[in-house]
Amino acid sequence: MSLVVAALSFPPIGQLVKWPQFLPGGFNKVALIVVLATILTLMLFFVAGSSKSLVPSGVQNLVESVVEFVTDGIILQTMGPEGMKYLWYLTSLFFFIFFCNIFEVIPVFQFPASARMAIPLMLAVITWVMYIVVGLKKHGLRYISASVKPPGVPFALLFLIVPIEFLSTFIVRPFSLAVRLFANMLAGHLLLVTFAVLAGTLIGSSIVFLKPVFVLPFAMDIAITGFEAFVAILQAFIFTILTAVYIGSSIHIEH
Repeated sequence: MSLVVAALSFPPIGQLVKWPQFLPGGFNKVALIVVLATILTLMLFFVAGSSKSLVPSGVQNLVESVVEFVTDGIILQTMGPEGMKYLWYLTSLFFFIFFCNIFEVIPVFQFPASARMAIPLMLAVITWVMYIVVGLKKHGLRYISASVKPPGVPFALLFLIVPIEFLSTFIVRPFSLAVRLFANMLAGHLLLVTFAVLAGTLIGSSIVFLKPVFVLPFAMDIAITGFEAFVAILQAFIFTILTAVYIGSSIHIEH
């Protein structure tokens, strides 16, 4: 048993999430993925918008399908027709997060930018600023009081309810939005690396009877890779729909 343990060598977890810079200013693999995700998002809309075809196909069909999905499945379900003015933001958000996530399963890159807390936190802060600005613009200061004071609560309980609602609405919301995306993508990355390292260690082991066992972690790594491609889409959808829910709650404070 000691020989088996000795044969398995795993890298420190710090090596799995920290990348050396290759350009000045701390520009590393994560920064490159963010730049590429931004370019890909812009290119999608540029190519789709420049097409003059009446019958959508290719990239135009893809973008229009996502726009239709965001419209019918997210905006109209959570915000109502009034939320259509935020279609541009929600659609861009979905594509950008998806591209940041999908690099997890792309060879050479093999890392989701959203597995670094700075990226989900940046997106969560943008959403946080947006839904506060939307609420204040539409309802004025009444938005703050309506957000922290649920209707029908007895006066004696307001001293307890108001601080809880304030923390929940204005502090916990953006934090939980960021952590949900970050934790899911980081967990998937760690699983992929764990099984890949295990398979590589087993096949390169000097212990003969361990070599054939590499098939098990290798097969698991392939299965998880397919699952992570699905998770990349799912997490982009979850972040987008929660953003719509939060902005919608600023528009309709009576709900």
